[in-house]
Amino acid sequence: MTVVEEMHERYGATFETRAGRRVVRDYGRPERTTRAVRNGAAVMEMGYGVVVVEGDDRVEFVDNAVSNRVLDADGEGVYALLLDPQGRIETDMYVYNAGERLLCFTPPKRAEPLVEDWSEKVFIQDVSIRDATADFGVFGVHGPQSTEKVASVLNGAAAPEPALSFVRGSMGNAGVTVIAGDGLVGEEGYEVVCTADAAADVFDTLLTNGMNAVPFGYATWDMLTAEAGTPLFDTELVGRVPNVLGLRNALDFEKGCYVGQEVVSKVENRGRPSQRLVGLRPEALPESGAAIFNGDSSVGEVTRAVESPMLESPIALALLDFDEDASTVQVRVGEKEVTADVVSLPFVDGSDTSRRLPAYPNDG
Repeated sequence: MTVVEEMHERYGATFETRAGRRVVRDYGRPERTTRAVRNGAAVMEMGYGVVVVEGDDRVEFVDNAVSNRVLDADGEGVYALLLDPQGRIETDMYVYNAGERLLCFTPPKRAEPLVEDWSEKVFIQDVSIRDATADFGVFGVHGPQSTEKVASVLNGAAAPEPALSFVRGSMGNAGVTVIAGDGLVGEEGYEVVCTADAAADVFDTLLTNGMNAVPFGYATWDMLTAEAGTPLFDTELVGRVPNVLGLRNALDFEKGCYVGQEVVSKVENRGRPSQRLVGLRPEALPESGAAIFNGDSSVGEVTRAVESPMLESPIALALLDFDEDASTVQVRVGEKEVTADVVSLPFVDGSDTSRRLPAYPNDG
């Protein structure tokens, strides 16, 4: 659950449960808050699971398991995937090298299964693994003024760069780690990590000290990430081969063997996956899983759709057959089919570009 629920309530939050974790849905009028993020700086509590890996063999152990190369240097991070033998995504995660330990930020429902799975695979290595989700508070700061916002309250360090690198400092009386974001909402951004007992003070500092910032929740996050063309774990990633999603920022094709690598490499060498992730501008809002047609042929499905506050119209992320080149398709909405334009991603250009934006071997 959220580590600062009383503070969220003070700001008028409504809550929902996602992946077994209680999170903020919104503070009222999420569409208006989306525009506030696009024009300034805003703060949300992130619902990660956190897995700590310690021991002398920690880097080698995690590197052997995931799809990207785990970095050796303190202060660096990487986005990576855990795949099954068929190359399908089981978990996505950020792996941060924090000196004597690695911090793995996962979808909340994946932390406990990950600890169990990895613990069973430790043999003679010097590795210990634990679920530390309850030990931390994590807050995202997003928007074109987020660098100025962080700089106005961070003591002892400058805002970090490049993406997924981090620095240590303080906000008020609390020690914090500030991570440079990877643009998932299409804007500059950072994540501020602190101990759970300092989370209320840090959240208050981010909202009320230095530059102005407003709070936002996952309803706004859904709109922002869709506008940015960012595939997310629960809607696009889980159970799919990463090549289909064009998720090249999570793959290192030169590193040693990991579970699922053979499939990923085979699809990469072939030069084309079975499907590709695209944007749709439909005439009406479809549901996730809605079928997509070109004439009488089924050519794909919607993964998620939202009403875009910035475009003031429905938008959708969808998987189409890789060779489907129609500029318009039909999408099932209720009992009827509506026309949708096929468009390139992102839908909205902001101050940054999502590192998860789909990219395929033969693009441009």
